[in-house]
Amino acid sequence: MLRLEPRLEPSRPLRALAPVLAIALTLVAGLALFAVLGRAPLTALALILLAPLGSLRGISEIIVKATPLILIAQGLALGFRAGVWNIGAEGQFTVGALAGGSLALAVYPATGWWLLPGMALTGIAGGMAWAAIVALLRTRYNANEILVSLMLSYVAVLLLSLLTHGPLRDPDGLNFPESRLFQTALPIMIPGTRAHVGFLVALLIAAVAWVLLELHLLGFALKVQGQAPLAARFAGFSEPRLVWFAMLVSGGCAGLAGLFEAAGPVGQLVPALPAGYGFSAIVVAFLGRLDPLGIVAAGLLLALTSIGGEMAQVSMSLPSASIGTFQGMLLFFMLAADVAVNYRPRWRPARTVAERGHRQPPAGAVAVASPPTP
Repeated sequence: MLRLEPRLEPSRPLRALAPVLAIALTLVAGLALFAVLGRAPLTALALILLAPLGSLRGISEIIVKATPLILIAQGLALGFRAGVWNIGAEGQFTVGALAGGSLALAVYPATGWWLLPGMALTGIAGGMAWAAIVALLRTRYNANEILVSLMLSYVAVLLLSLLTHGPLRDPDGLNFPESRLFQTALPIMIPGTRAHVGFLVALLIAAVAWVLLELHLLGFALKVQGQAPLAARFAGFSEPRLVWFAMLVSGGCAGLAGLFEAAGPVGQLVPALPAGYGFSAIVVAFLGRLDPLGIVAAGLLLALTSIGGEMAQVSMSLPSASIGTFQGMLLFFMLAADVAVNYRPRWRPARTVAERGHRQPPAGAVAVASPPTP
């Protein structure tokens, strides 16, 4: 029988080779997948992984796609480290965009240097307020944060739809469910493209997250809380405070990502604004091993496969589900490689029924006679 035994210490060589091995296995599995679909496998992989890198427009679209993924995943990773499972970043993303966008619409058509920072701060506050509901129910009533945060995501999406169909609808928009175009927009990072400075903010937050996790006592407390809650309690770390901190930070990052998406590529509030970034960021967080720098690489990689996948769908008529399957295989092989880092496979021959029923006493054991039956 094949069993997995925990290693006394994670294998450092395997840990370094795990991403390379996961990518190699994904490429092999992808070749098989596209061959089964009746498409040229090498052509499909080239379109997905290389074609977007061949033009400035493709690179800029990767940056646009990766920005919200990296922002949301950074906040989620802090919570996951502490064992706080915020699955509702999609709702916090939506409320952040709604809060920040509502500020711009409330002062329309006024503009100034203060408007964009004000929208960003309002977006952060909106995401934090939505996450605070989860934190309150978790710490006060011990509610499961997975279910609460997930259900609140659907509430946020319905709230956005209600407001864009009603109070926030553009009076000059011919009755379409959308707001006015914002009177301000994020500065463009690459002229002639949609890549905006939100990507630089995402990189800055990644650097702050790395310092927090690696050099600050709070980061150490988050790790201990996630790995050994009882030890964290004996060390004097307050679980409710860590839960509140993790939820508010992840909600604020998601809310800022939502505002960047609304004020950047979209430019207004529309019901279709939440495009699954909050759920995709969970994949990015684990693909990056909950490490701030790894999350940046994972976000860019997932954005690359998404943009390349769209190009492959148009050029080769690939079904959209095949691209999602390809991305899922990358996560699967990455997690499998991490299992090999922390566990060692061992083969143990299964005992027969007779052996399990008639165990030989160990050497030196004294046999005790059973009392006679009356």
